[in-house]
Amino acid sequence: MLEIDLLRSLGLIIVGALTCVLILRQLSVPNIVAYIIAGLLLGPVLGLLDVTTTLDLIAEFGIVLLLFLVGLELSISTIKDIGKTAFVAGGVQMTITAAGGAAIAYAFGLSPMETLVVGVAVMFSSTVVVIKLLETRGDLNETYGRIAVGVLLVQDLVVVIVLTLVAGLGGQDELALADIATGLGTALVGMAVLGAVVVGATMYVLPKVMGWISSSPEGLFIWSLFWCFLVVEISELLNLSPEIGAFLAGIALAQLPFHDELRRRVHPLMNLFIVVFFVSLGIQMELGEALAMWPLAVTLAAFVMIVKPLIFFWVLPRLEHTEHTSFLTGITLAQISEFSLIFAALALSAGLIDTVLLSLITLVGLITFGLSAFLIIFNKRLYAHLKPYHPLRLFGARQEEPKHTEKDYSDHVIIVGMNTLGRRMVDELRERGHTVVPIDTDRKKLQQVDPPRVHGDATDGEVMHRANLADAKLLISTLHIEEPNEVLAVRAREAGVPCSVHSFDPSLSTDLLALDVDYLIHSKRDGIQHLRDYLLQNEALST
Repeated sequence: MLEIDLLRSLGLIIVGALTCVLILRQLSVPNIVAYIIAGLLLGPVLGLLDVTTTLDLIAEFGIVLLLFLVGLELSISTIKDIGKTAFVAGGVQMTITAAGGAAIAYAFGLSPMETLVVGVAVMFSSTVVVIKLLETRGDLNETYGRIAVGVLLVQDLVVVIVLTLVAGLGGQDELALADIATGLGTALVGMAVLGAVVVGATMYVLPKVMGWISSSPEGLFIWSLFWCFLVVEISELLNLSPEIGAFLAGIALAQLPFHDELRRRVHPLMNLFIVVFFVSLGIQMELGEALAMWPLAVTLAAFVMIVKPLIFFWVLPRLEHTEHTSFLTGITLAQISEFSLIFAALALSAGLIDTVLLSLITLVGLITFGLSAFLIIFNKRLYAHLKPYHPLRLFGARQEEPKHTEKDYSDHVIIVGMNTLGRRMVDELRERGHTVVPIDTDRKKLQQVDPPRVHGDATDGEVMHRANLADAKLLISTLHIEEPNEVLAVRAREAGVPCSVHSFDPSLSTDLLALDVDYLIHSKRDGIQHLRDYLLQNEALST
């Protein structure tokens, strides 16, 4: 019976994954690597699970929900301050990597179509691996973490276009030119319709519905899954892949004020389907076919893990990022993507490649997923060992600005975010005779105000140490980003420093007040005047 097979397969997947995690944890092996090994053991090695309709159903369901959950992690507001960096660095990296991957495949004798598929497959990095490991390390809000997530978002937008084009080729037996044009046209029209539906719902429908149901956390969770399956169904009706629908559904919800609560609710579900995805990947591996092409697989894996970091080592310093940020970002994105495997599977169903090439791309994924997981986990330790040798000197990268001692700043005001509001506050408070230390990740914005100033991510403890938060008399954040504001409020509370935060969304006020924020800035118009009156009343800035 299908039900018994389904339960048995899920049970073996979960037990196998847990067993491998517990055993390999003693060797500090990352969980994602353990999941892949569990899949290889359950499938090709021991033969406990075969590629069946049941397993295909589990894998397909797992991919759909996993991509929905991945989309839910990609809030544009959290990375908008590094948008230029994400687009430039992501665009350069994808272009060079795709060309290089295709050249390697062609040199190994693959056909032009196969070289194109390989080139596209290796140009993406893994959203699942990166976000999961950055979240585990607590680095999502660091500068390099936000840049990595921004690059992934840019890549994922390209993925949607690529999957749409491949979907337009599906079902064409001989790929006649007229059939190709018709298929691609249909797919692009379908994508335009789906995009319009999702954007319209995000702007006019979802905020009201989610706001109405947000008082019930369980209802919020159930409604989010209903939205996911609804968009997936619309995708099917438009002859698009369900993966596209699930991913766009997640991105739509990520832009709402309730996305943090949703992420907390669906996090256990994401952990489950990360297990299902990576274990299923190992189970479905055609190990014999892939190993027969091991020279090409190893060459592509080495290319991805060496050239991708080198590209970021070169591009990011030219966008005014430090050696520390450039190094960690490059190391973090040194793998191919789960989307690469989905793209290859769709290319197989469209008749563009055969199972041998699919297995080859899967093997490259296994190698890069596993090795890059180690690199991400130990990235800071690796940089600490290399830092004395200035490893990115040849790329023109500068190391961090000299650290300031505690004598540099005391009894001062720290203002985070050099937007219009932040710059006005700096000018007004300095005119009144107060020492003000501005902080921003954008060096060009920071240069619009006079020294003293600190360049870096204010959520990084090292940056706040350079600004000497411990001896400040006030911390002000003018950022329009929810999570960094909450982190800054917590840091101010821990340091015993009064804090004022820009509450750019009324729904955030309750959470910020719960973090003991002394004053909320609600708008640029009243922010400076009301903040000054409030601080003078409480003698926080009395001279």
